Amino acid sequence: MGNREDLLAGARKVIVERGIAKTTARDIAAAAGVSLAAIGYHFGSKDRLVTEALVETLGTGIGDDLENLVLEGTGASLLDGFATLVNDVPSVFAANREALLASLENVVHVLRDSSESRKLHEAVAEGYRGMAKNLVLAHPELDERQANSIARLYYVLTQSLGILWLLDSEALPSGDELAEAVATIGGSHTVPNS
Repeated sequence: MGNREDLLAGARKVIVERGIAKTTARDIAAAAGVSLAAIGYHFGSKDRLVTEALVETLGTGIGDDLENLVLEGTGASLLDGFATLVNDVPSVFAANREALLASLENVVHVLRDSSESRKLHEAVAEGYRGMAKNLVLAHPELDERQANSIARLYYVLTQSLGILWLLDSEALPSGDELAEAVATIGGSHTVPNS
């Protein structure tokens, strides 16, 4: 690995161990085995390095796991696939708890400093794209607009469920409950054309 990759790995390690607030640039450089100046050279700032490290961690941890849950719905109805995803998402959160906490901590920091928000905007867009791609693989009957709409629903819902899970995992609604709500809404209302 090069210094850039070492820094990302070091940042992920320190952030998960200590959280964002207690992570220093010096800690990251030490964990990466590189000089403190390497952070500025490769990332411009510790904040940018932290954001990039978290985006990668969540993309390969939670993001990949969620996309795999979508693919597990291949052959099932869309509603059953939705219920299964929501029923199984707590195990994804449990496997990535520290990264999820660090991500929430970083989001608050980034919201206070808009110059760092570009990477998070890109990550959200990439999350939508990845989810839509896997939805089409699992459900080839979906057109692009439908897949993008469902991907946005899944993405927004899993973000919200992640926060709720951190607060009180017992308060999470089941996938079956939410699927019933979606079916009820779908059966009683028509979606306006956009």
